[in-house]
Amino acid sequence: MDVQINLLGLLGAIIASFVVGGVWYSPGVMGEQWRKLIKMDKKTMEKGPGGKAWGLTVLGAALQAYVLAHVAYLSFRFFDYSFMGAALSTAFWMWLGFQLSMLITHDSFEQRPLKLTAINAGNQLVTLLAMGLVIGWIGL
Repeated sequence: MDVQINLLGLLGAIIASFVVGGVWYSPGVMGEQWRKLIKMDKKTMEKGPGGKAWGLTVLGAALQAYVLAHVAYLSFRFFDYSFMGAALSTAFWMWLGFQLSMLITHDSFEQRPLKLTAINAGNQLVTLLAMGLVIGWIGL
């Protein structure tokens, strides 16, 4: 079986990832709480992460979008779902099985506050669902 992936869907999903992150970690939403929990001063926060971090973030979003689109297509072909349903279902299960479980384990060993884990896990859930929504909406 050849897996079909819409490149416009991938691009839209990458953009959706940045929109969600920009809103989620803005000072008025979760950004100020997140900054305090990671013990980052305001000056460092305002300066931004730098080019390397942004480049890696684009790469990470692209990988997430590609894998999500790939597995959503397989789910669409295997189950009797609409492509939108397959993309959203895949996004949720990938978040639950991979992202949430990894964050809980990682943050537990680093003894990070549960609130920080919840903020980051919530961002990942909303991000993956937004990516799945875009991929499912744009379709094959």
